[in-house]
Amino acid sequence: MTGSEAPPSFRLAYVPGVTPSKWVRIWNERYPDVPLELLSVTAAEAPEVLRDGGADAGFVRLPVDRTFFSAIPLYTETTVVVVPKDHAVAAVEEVTAEDLADEVVFHPLDDVIGWERPPGQPGFERPATTADAIELVAANVGLLVVPQSLARLHHRKDLTYRTLVDAPQSSIALSWPEEATTDQVEDFIGVVRGRTVNSTRGRSAPQAQEQPKRKRPEATSARRKPTPAKKSTPTRRGKPRRRS
Repeated sequence: MTGSEAPPSFRLAYVPGVTPSKWVRIWNERYPDVPLELLSVTAAEAPEVLRDGGADAGFVRLPVDRTFFSAIPLYTETTVVVVPKDHAVAAVEEVTAEDLADEVVFHPLDDVIGWERPPGQPGFERPATTADAIELVAANVGLLVVPQSLARLHHRKDLTYRTLVDAPQSSIALSWPEEATTDQVEDFIGVVRGRTVNSTRGRSAPQAQEQPKRKRPEATSARRKPTPAKKSTPTRRGKPRRRS
């Protein structure tokens, strides 16, 4: 548009399994003049999207290249095994990798768990995506191990999942290029970390400058209140003795 500029926006990438709605809601309430644009990316795509400037920050899966990115770890997910509801694993609360030793366990190409060696027996092929692997589990061809959020994301009525207690875990972090730590990035960090509008950190409240802490009035007055002096009792003088 001639004579006008598009309003600034904040571009936020997020990987499957992350639900950014809570932070988006707070951002929209706090910064209504700065639209927040969401960009859904795969875990593998996220670093390059941030590196190339396609997003200002993103919710990603660790690890990231800490020589280029800053990252604030947020939480670590429980690892689960997805099984058909009539599978024997569904009858227990949790399982170990040893319990899956004789099972076919798919290892999709977009796997986000850092396995040294995946549990169970390898499938006849590696599915291209987690969604493809879910379809194979539903067909009773094998099982799938994923972070719990992905099991929920790909929920089906004929499938369930159980905790895999001795598996590696995947962690979620807020990340951005360190050299591109803009004011808006700082503002979003404040939202994610739960800072209030009047926080002295970031730009949310420029009027809230750090000042020396002042003692509370009641405490100060209590300390400065002088101790009442004891009333002195006047000394009575006796009558002078008469000289004989």
